[in-house]
Amino acid sequence: MRTFLYHLTIPLLAGSLLISCDLIKRKPDPNESDRKPVARVNSVYLYQDELEGITTTGVTKEDSAARVIAYVNNWIRKQLIMQEAEKKIDINEAEVQRKVLEYRYSLIGYEYQNYYIRQNLVDSVTEEEINKYYKEHKDNFILKKNIVRATFIKVPKGAPRTNRIKPWLYSQKPKDMEDLKSYCLSFSSAYHLSDSAWVEFDKLAVNSPLADIPNKIQFLRAYNYYETTDNESLYFLKIDAYKISDSESPIDFVRSDIKNIILNKRKAELSRKLEDEVYENAVRNKQFEIYP
Repeated sequence: MRTFLYHLTIPLLAGSLLISCDLIKRKPDPNESDRKPVARVNSVYLYQDELEGITTTGVTKEDSAARVIAYVNNWIRKQLIMQEAEKKIDINEAEVQRKVLEYRYSLIGYEYQNYYIRQNLVDSVTEEEINKYYKEHKDNFILKKNIVRATFIKVPKGAPRTNRIKPWLYSQKPKDMEDLKSYCLSFSSAYHLSDSAWVEFDKLAVNSPLADIPNKIQFLRAYNYYETTDNESLYFLKIDAYKISDSESPIDFVRSDIKNIILNKRKAELSRKLEDEVYENAVRNKQFEIYP
């Protein structure tokens, strides 16, 4: 079997047709005798034209051959399982066909819905929309973690000018802020410079002695500046603001989440709109009827 598979002719595999999802192919009638089989499982054949679309342009000859071999071997295994099942258990063909139809709808309908959504989705979300959603759903945005707006700097013990770090942290001068950033780029092994973004305290403190603080809520309430050390490094932490777990999340922390929620709601509405439009057009054009 392996020798036969390696002799599949690659140039005949190019094309853009999708492989049929109907795996069961019986012997061809005389009108189909020109189709070239590439594999057989009992009376079921896989034809060369059904392999079109497996390979794509830009793929090497070796990769194309490997894809074809993998597909054919997978087809054989599936055929063997199906044929064995047909011999051993009673198959409800009507139920199988319903499932096939549902699967077909899922594939084709999903693709069309995505196309429709791409054509019609307004993907811009205004601050007004975000604020409105936040105010109406505040109970959905309760913090599960402690978050901070803070500066965190880790430097080796032998780093120069560590005595300048604290003054830089408290300075509001643009030059000092630039000097701190330059210092971190040159000497810090890990750092986070404070900006308007909120960050989980546990993520900020990971791989540092701060991660071992037993009561982090008490720590956040007690300190806005903290220095500590271990065998290799010095750690500097300046906390500008914090929110503890189980409190209301600040809108800045969940802004991107809210935007995604709004966009997903729009997508769901467009999907429903598409189904309604197709159904209503079919009713007007008398494209279907239900028999008593």
